[in-house]
Amino acid sequence: MILLMRLNLSNTTPLMLALVVIALSTSLFAQTPANEARSKLFDAEKLIDDLRILSADDMEGRSPQQASIEKARKYIKERFRASGVESFGASFEQRFEIKLRGKAEPMIGVNYIGLIRGKKYSDKYIVVTAHYDHVGISKGQTYNGADDNASGTAALFSIASYFAKNQPNYSLLFVAFDAEEIGHLGSRHFVSNLPVKKEDIKLNVNLDMISRNDKGELYASGLFHYPQFKMPLMEAQKKAKVKLVFGHDDPKLGRDDWTDQSDQMSFHREKIPFIYFGVEDHRDYHKPTDDFSNIQPDFYVRAVETIIEALCKLDKPAK
Repeated sequence: MILLMRLNLSNTTPLMLALVVIALSTSLFAQTPANEARSKLFDAEKLIDDLRILSADDMEGRSPQQASIEKARKYIKERFRASGVESFGASFEQRFEIKLRGKAEPMIGVNYIGLIRGKKYSDKYIVVTAHYDHVGISKGQTYNGADDNASGTAALFSIASYFAKNQPNYSLLFVAFDAEEIGHLGSRHFVSNLPVKKEDIKLNVNLDMISRNDKGELYASGLFHYPQFKMPLMEAQKKAKVKLVFGHDDPKLGRDDWTDQSDQMSFHREKIPFIYFGVEDHRDYHKPTDDFSNIQPDFYVRAVETIIEALCKLDKPAK
């Protein structure tokens, strides 16, 4: 509208005016974030489509307390396979019991584990994780959990596809955790039943809420506890496609200390180092409005590129 008002339309025919409107509409549409989201590292359209599918209404909020969780589980298993990871053992699945107060029978939770073997340190591991569950349906409203944490789950597939084509030095374990929202139960079970020796794990890189931030900021949290990773993350910071900042990991911050607020806590308790990538809480956090329509596709793609850059730096052999 503003652009049209600045044009001299005194000698413009109706046909010409129509062509101008079409051209401007097309240009404006092409500038929307959804259409600008491209990447040289992975299929950005597939990344965004994975997030859209995982946070769609028919997933019913991905709660392990609802039978509809099986739809999300089936999708994750298919995407793990398609992303180029191999199963760690006979199956991608790691099953465990979920016992909740007031429930006579335990439920079954399912973690999904995929492997990309390293070329230099194949018996040492970086564990890349994200939880796929969310709140589900409450009081008749569906909590789709687009940012929390369909965003981290979908990112696992794109990151895996990158490293399947660019073999890392360390082996990478990709794990999609169940039951984070009800007490980090999936990650607790994983850490208590590790498929590899604990001493062979270099660190955990956890992804939880990475698809939107009005300041363009993505936090890498954990350096307060594990300063040995500061140099590789500072190197990644120089090439970051978003504003990569450090913090939210000092116990003095109280609620603003994120150490125990996602699945990285399960690793930290066992003295396994972690770096947690996430954004600060937004107005839709844990609300029914955390929908696909509210993510920022361009920021999301750049955030995943930044995490890949960080993983490449963290994957460098020790000198």
